[in-house]
Amino acid sequence: MEKLTQQEEEAMQVAWALDGGFIKDFLEKLDEPKPPYTTLASTVKNLEKKGYLQSERLGNTYLYTPLIKEEDYKKRFMKGFVGDYFKNSYKELVAFFAKEKQISAEELKEIIDMIENKKSE
Repeated sequence: MEKLTQQEEEAMQVAWALDGGFIKDFLEKLDEPKPPYTTLASTVKNLEKKGYLQSERLGNTYLYTPLIKEEDYKKRFMKGFVGDYFKNSYKELVAFFAKEKQISAEELKEIIDMIENKKSE
């Protein structure tokens, strides 16, 4: 699985949210400033070449659907991110956000609850 560019990730976020669609659908859902239609069309074609989307010709247009699940993409690249920046330590990751005051005590408690519930399953 290849890492996506920011433009490709934005397009995939929309494709996942819509569970597929036409380029015009993706364009409508993207935040401002929206890319030109042709730029988005090129990005979507790249995603198809990389194996993230598949296309189905319908008349004179194409319907694109995701081939890779959003959850699978997140898992793969979060592991790489944590490995590259936090020495493969999720503890280091959480500590970083705690030090930067980007995570609240309440959120930390929720994380602990999730971990404890996972252990009891």
